[in-house]
Amino acid sequence: MLVIAIGSYATYLWFVLERPAGVALTRAPYAGALLWTVGLSIVVSIAAHIAIAASSPKDANIRDQRDREIHRFGDYVGQSFVVIGAVSGMLLAMAEAAPFWIANAIYLAFILSSVLSSVVKVISYRFGFHPW
Repeated sequence: MLVIAIGSYATYLWFVLERPAGVALTRAPYAGALLWTVGLSIVVSIAAHIAIAASSPKDANIRDQRDREIHRFGDYVGQSFVVIGAVSGMLLAMAEAAPFWIANAIYLAFILSSVLSSVVKVISYRFGFHPW
């Protein structure tokens, strides 16, 4: 999921930054690229989950208490960026910023949430999980 999140955001940035010459960044056509990259990342994520589940042994889908705690902990840590994104979007809206900046702040927060959640889960599995 870490690779999917980073790849989808990099693709989005590539499409947005490849705007026509002379067009300001806030006037760049971003909505289509944002919707397509979000939609495709959801589809790729579902396909990856299906492929991993189909190729893994029967016992690989058994989760114990440690797996559930690591998953929950990673999700809790990652959700902090969802809150940061919501607050930053709200502040940008109150400051009457361009919709481009509001949408991009929220999308970046979603991506950072996913990346942070995945990194915490990988580190927890790799180096041990010690709940506080």
